[in-house]
Amino acid sequence: MSTPFYVSPQQAMADRAEFARKGIARGRSVVVLQYTDGIVFIAENPSRALHKVSEIYDRIAFAAVGKYNEFENLRIGGVRYADLRGYTYDRDDVTARGLANVYAQTLGTIFSSVGEKPYEVELIVAEVGADPSEDQIYRLPHDGSIVDEHGAVAVGGNSDQIGSYLDQRHRDGMTLSEALKLAVESLSRDNNGSDRQLTAEQLEVAVLDRTRPQQRKFKRILGRQLSRLLEEEGASGTAGTTGKAAPATTTDDDDDLPELDEDV
Repeated sequence: MSTPFYVSPQQAMADRAEFARKGIARGRSVVVLQYTDGIVFIAENPSRALHKVSEIYDRIAFAAVGKYNEFENLRIGGVRYADLRGYTYDRDDVTARGLANVYAQTLGTIFSSVGEKPYEVELIVAEVGADPSEDQIYRLPHDGSIVDEHGAVAVGGNSDQIGSYLDQRHRDGMTLSEALKLAVESLSRDNNGSDRQLTAEQLEVAVLDRTRPQQRKFKRILGRQLSRLLEEEGASGTAGTTGKAAPATTTDDDDDLPELDEDV
């Protein structure tokens, strides 16, 4: 009888973590920054159907990189959790911290399970407060740990390089246009240090705007409005548009999408 092949638990966990990190690094980066009136999400994502940034609840939004079908399942689960908790108790009882804890438990269970592969995803859950001091941003890596972030955070792709760039340049009190320009500059930097040009059509942008009179603070920024905001700070070279301008500017709705197995 042959001797079973033995792998130490430490080595098994290290291998699973390396597998997940490689999958996440293949996805395009997402950047989240605080600005004066809220929190802005910027993703390099040319698709207008496969969203990487979505609304979860009144003041809460979700961003992710990695396998689309995996983080879309997590997004749908988060919406169901928020709706049920808000209906059963009170809408104010739905918080980014509670949602991050739910995601952490799910990711941690999957990561430590021997029977299935770890999720190749990295998440950001953010909640906008009445003022900047009450904003909450949580980053959740593949293993289910929770990192409380402030100011600016990047996930996916070359997130280490982007995060370092943001830490050096982000400041409190930035306008939305200034935050967008900084985010686009950080996303445009390649691993070799050269700069790319990102157009408005290559970006997915959404905000949690604390100044909105509606209870729902989430809105997408599209088309002419996005180009105008980028150009306000002299970023027209990286946000030029070609052909007909997109007629839409903002939208609030997210539809449930078919599950696809690809890195975004």
